[in-house]
Amino acid sequence: MTTTEFRKLALAFDGAVEKAHMGHPDFRTAAGRIFATLHADKKHGMVKLTPDQQQRFVADFPDAFAPAAGAWGRGGSTIVTLAAIDAETLGEAMTEAWKEANAVVSRKSSVIGQSQSPPARKKPARRRRR
Repeated sequence: MTTTEFRKLALAFDGAVEKAHMGHPDFRTAAGRIFATLHADKKHGMVKLTPDQQQRFVADFPDAFAPAAGAWGRGGSTIVTLAAIDAETLGEAMTEAWKEANAVVSRKSSVIGQSQSPPARKKPARRRRR
């Protein structure tokens, strides 16, 4: 897998766009959520999976996938070694990442749409000055 192939695969998703984030390319859903990035070293990428999805990909393809360091990795950010991955496997991981990024936006929208206005607060009585 090359960076060109990674980029082409990421941009094939409906509404996907390429932007830049912290000095390297990232790939976002139409709603602006990052689902994949390319590292500056041109040897690695990242897909944003759920922790459960990450665990499955790392177990099934340990040469190609590894959790990112720290809290990012615990949250599902998964490093992809480009030399060790084929287009079909990366496509599967990116599909999961793209779906999850869209689902997060959808869940946030539904929560916002269902929210009600907070109850009106009574204004405190004004104290008279003497």
